[in-house]
Amino acid sequence: VIVTFSPDGNSVAEILPDLIAKMREGYDMVIASRYLGPAKSADDDIVTGFGNWLFTKTVNLLHGGKYTDVMVIYRAYKKQLAYDLELMGDSAFALPEKLFGTKISWEPLLSCRAAKRKLKIAEIPGDEPPRIGGERKLQVLRWGAAYYFQFLREVVWWK
Repeated sequence: VIVTFSPDGNSVAEILPDLIAKMREGYDMVIASRYLGPAKSADDDIVTGFGNWLFTKTVNLLHGGKYTDVMVIYRAYKKQLAYDLELMGDSAFALPEKLFGTKISWEPLLSCRAAKRKLKIAEIPGDEPPRIGGERKLQVLRWGAAYYFQFLREVVWWK
């Protein structure tokens, strides 16, 4: 099992045992959702909150997901998924990164492709407290455009 988390203090370490416990129930991936139940994000502003909502709705509509948070980095998943969902090479990222002049992470695409494959996915509530590392380095427009391009491209590009 791989656990990805944000190194700037806004992934709550106390819920790590809950992520692992849920994985032991036989899930392929468990997401610490910032929008499930009582969880909240202290990092969102109006733009990023809307973006997260839009991306989640898009993946759910186009790819059959049932997510509340497709973008969050804080999650646990089986190591084999990185290979099975073809995330290890550059082919999934090269074109959007080149088109939009940025580097992107694989968690949103992992959400998309896991939904397309109808894998066993769960979410648990997970607050996102304020960052301890200062300002976020999010390139809102570039990253947003690159991820949205990926979600649309996945409709026909990846089976």
